[in-house]
Amino acid sequence: MVDSSMEGKKVPSVTFKCRDGDQWVDRTTDELFAGQTVIVFSLPGAFTPTCSTAHVPRYNELFPVFQQAGVNRIVCMSVNDGFVMESWQKDQQAENIDFIADGNGEFTDGMGMLVDKSAIGFGKRSWRYSMIVKDGTVEKMFVEPEEPGDPFKVSDADTMLKHVAPAAKEPEFATIITKPGCPHCARAKRLLADKGVAYEEVSLGHGVTSRTLRAVAGATTSPQVFIGGKKIGGADELEAYLK
Repeated sequence: MVDSSMEGKKVPSVTFKCRDGDQWVDRTTDELFAGQTVIVFSLPGAFTPTCSTAHVPRYNELFPVFQQAGVNRIVCMSVNDGFVMESWQKDQQAENIDFIADGNGEFTDGMGMLVDKSAIGFGKRSWRYSMIVKDGTVEKMFVEPEEPGDPFKVSDADTMLKHVAPAAKEPEFATIITKPGCPHCARAKRLLADKGVAYEEVSLGHGVTSRTLRAVAGATTSPQVFIGGKKIGGADELEAYLK
């Protein structure tokens, strides 16, 4: 049974054993929370499907919007060891998030969120939840309902954003399909960067073929740019769109 009654209370005082390169680093709750506004989202385990495909990426994407709303940092917490959390952060390329290993489960236990997942071989792990913490005090928690499996309904980044900044405008995100050595692709990427539009690059030849390009974009030339699920086209079309 999870306990979601921590609102208005101080977070547990814990020293976390984290990895930084080839060294162990102690990170305390004072370092993470004192004098700051911090979003924490905690989850059952690193590299697990929901955590890797939805929970982490969306918080990482929305960090600039949270930052404009006064949030100083976003912390991803899990009852895993420092090696695992460091590797997961690299795998996710989540440069906007602090990955904190609650290896002994002390923080999670103090939050009333430690649950027994021995039935699936996980042992003691964190229930999935998120919270906003101001100067070490929990202001608001979003705790997933106690249902079978791994519910993911309220601890997501978009729910948190509605609480922190309900009028905030979400940034536009782009995907650009490129070809190595293509000058028009380089120009398109510069256009996106100059306008501050975050993008992911999908390069032909890395599991993506000209057939993929035709099927997805209805075109044979590169680059092909998509913004917010809408096809923009090549570099010229992108320049016109951004104007």
